[in-house]
Amino acid sequence: MGLLELTAAGLAEKIKAGEVTSVQAVEAVLENIAEKEEALHCYVTIDKEGAIKKAEEVQKKIEAGTLSGALAGVPVAVKDNICTAGMLTTCSSKILGNFVPPFSAQAVHALEAAGAVILGKTNMDEFAMGSTTETSAFGVTKNPHNTAHVPGGSSGGSAAAVAAGECFFALGSDTGGSIRQPASFCGVVGMKPTYGTVSRYGLIAYGSSLDQIGPLTKDVADCAAVLEVLASHDLKDSTSVARKDTDFSAALIPDAAGLRVGIPRDYFGEGLDSEVRAAVLEAAKVLQEKGAAVEEFDLSLVEYAIPAYYTIASAEASSNLERFDGIKYGYRTPDFDGLHSMYKKTRSEGFGAEVKRRIMLGSFVLSSGYYDAYYLKALKVKALIKKAFDEAFQKYDVILGPVAPTTAPKLAESLKDPIKMYLGDIYTISVNLAGLPAMSIPCGMDSKGLPIGVQLIGDCFQEKKLLRAAYAYEQAEKEGGSRQGLLL
Repeated sequence: MGLLELTAAGLAEKIKAGEVTSVQAVEAVLENIAEKEEALHCYVTIDKEGAIKKAEEVQKKIEAGTLSGALAGVPVAVKDNICTAGMLTTCSSKILGNFVPPFSAQAVHALEAAGAVILGKTNMDEFAMGSTTETSAFGVTKNPHNTAHVPGGSSGGSAAAVAAGECFFALGSDTGGSIRQPASFCGVVGMKPTYGTVSRYGLIAYGSSLDQIGPLTKDVADCAAVLEVLASHDLKDSTSVARKDTDFSAALIPDAAGLRVGIPRDYFGEGLDSEVRAAVLEAAKVLQEKGAAVEEFDLSLVEYAIPAYYTIASAEASSNLERFDGIKYGYRTPDFDGLHSMYKKTRSEGFGAEVKRRIMLGSFVLSSGYYDAYYLKALKVKALIKKAFDEAFQKYDVILGPVAPTTAPKLAESLKDPIKMYLGDIYTISVNLAGLPAMSIPCGMDSKGLPIGVQLIGDCFQEKKLLRAAYAYEQAEKEGGSRQGLLL
């Protein structure tokens, strides 16, 4: 097995055993990036010198025995809306095109403390608003499986980088499916943890009540290992939760005996591609063969999730993005006449079309006379969706369904019709509204050679059940000789 084909945990073991060094791993990845990056454009910023220097420091600590974790010496990529001290953090937007934060996100501190080596920052939809990584101000990222197709979004750069071997794992952020959907489209594992499990300190906010940082990895064991490093209580984030059950790797049992799996009939109606449906139902069958009890059920309110989500997310976005005005940091228009002119021109020139659309929608639903009719109603629907999930989880340990209605669409297709793009999030956004954990794992390929993902949803703080189900499925597929969708 070549160096780039190793999982993150597998690489860490070899580094610890002295079979390879962290510097060699970083150099191998940088060489692969140099070869593939022009075609894929996974990164906004690559810190070659910084990564090699950090790898040298980490290697010395590993050899001295002071670093021995499952990620020590492993090269990682970080989504470009997660702050990194001294390294450009742009949110893939012109308005933050020159922003170098003076501090790092708590998730970045956690990775560095574990000995992971940051390679650079990955491309994304501008301010995480989009499902294709085509709204980036710095160009589009392409799907490693077929460069005529999108990698998904908004964490498309991170997912594509993992699939193409341009890093061993990556961080993404998930506001309405932005880790799970690109993971599905690129054939990798992606998890959105329970809201509050990973600190949001240093994550540039889109929708504060919905955003959550999570891992994109090559397999389920890596996902558990990364989550163990990321999960911690952070006093700098008031939504952060103190959890004791963070030994996620303990859940990696290769059977599903005793797990109760529910399949929502509502997720398999009109609009779902037949190949996606077949692959997802086949995954349910595999879990059944591994000992799980599988049955269909009705999950109500599915059709109301999209309007509720886009009302709430846009309202929070319009509030969060007020701070980008050209005063303290970021882009400022060179030509203005007075303060109000400067605000207006800076924001008009600095934000892209999709961000403007959501700011305007958010400002509208929060405005006097419309707040009760739209925003307040959306909050009530959010509460009802959470209640529907609560009732489902009284009966099931895991809910299984598709991640997206189709496999990755062709480049430029989705942006022609924003409403169609929004509807593509139908299976993922309820999870964020309810604060639940969910993950995407590869479950096959369609007839065009594009990956398909199956989504597993759990109750709050039940990541271990998800990881157990995912691991049981993954091991069964490996036993059957299935391909996991990585292009190394």
